[in-house]
Amino acid sequence: MTGTAGRPGASAPVPGVAPVPSVSVLAVTGIPEIAPGDDLGAVVLAGLASAGLELRPWDVLVVTHKVVSKAEGAIVDLAGVVPSPQAIELASHVAGDPRLVEVILGETTRVLRAVPGVLVCETVHGLVCANAGVDRSNVGGGDTVTLLPRDPDRAAVRLRDAWLPRSGGGPLGVIVSDTFGRPFREAGVNVAIGVAGLPALTDYRGLPDTTGYLMAASALATADQIASAAELVMGKRERVPVALVRGLRWEGEGRGAGELIRDPARDVFRR
Repeated sequence: MTGTAGRPGASAPVPGVAPVPSVSVLAVTGIPEIAPGDDLGAVVLAGLASAGLELRPWDVLVVTHKVVSKAEGAIVDLAGVVPSPQAIELASHVAGDPRLVEVILGETTRVLRAVPGVLVCETVHGLVCANAGVDRSNVGGGDTVTLLPRDPDRAAVRLRDAWLPRSGGGPLGVIVSDTFGRPFREAGVNVAIGVAGLPALTDYRGLPDTTGYLMAASALATADQIASAAELVMGKRERVPVALVRGLRWEGEGRGAGELIRDPARDVFRR
């Protein structure tokens, strides 16, 4: 089920998320520590109830990848990792833990940059990020790390399937998020690595702007924008792995977060 993202006077709806007068971003608190095998969909529904929230049509739930990975069992204890010669050599170059580098290489199709403190990798998902998304934070301390979910889009679909009956039939969007750095900018922002139920992009290309000029390059990564807004209530130390974004409207359901991955042939950084 989809709605109309068109604006008055527009000849056709714009594929993607429509501008709206206001949006609410609500923290879903009270979600316990997630362990491998937990039914994350049921746990989040219980958290919504505990926070006094009910799902409505047009809601978007943003879920940090960390709890998705934990529920999937995408967790590695470095104590059991034997680094390869390649990992040992690369670790000496970046001043890192060879065991961690070995795990990173297992999630990587290509190492794009190797500098002290970080590996910039193209992951098995096609994402470009630091350390292939392998992360020690908010895992439990010690030598435990999490990986990215094996298929973030599929994880978003599964969660949406679990929550859709509780949303009045939808539309309902789900975004699995992670924090990425960006070229030429300090610090990081939440981005969408898995999307279900709404388009990841809002595409204005080929449409006239307010002066009649036909836009040739105007496409917005609206799933990333939603994920970034959600991080404002999630934080990094507040134990809020889920946010509810309310007030949006969109046209279509899109093709998942893969829409946001740039073709390497057009990627100046990877060339």
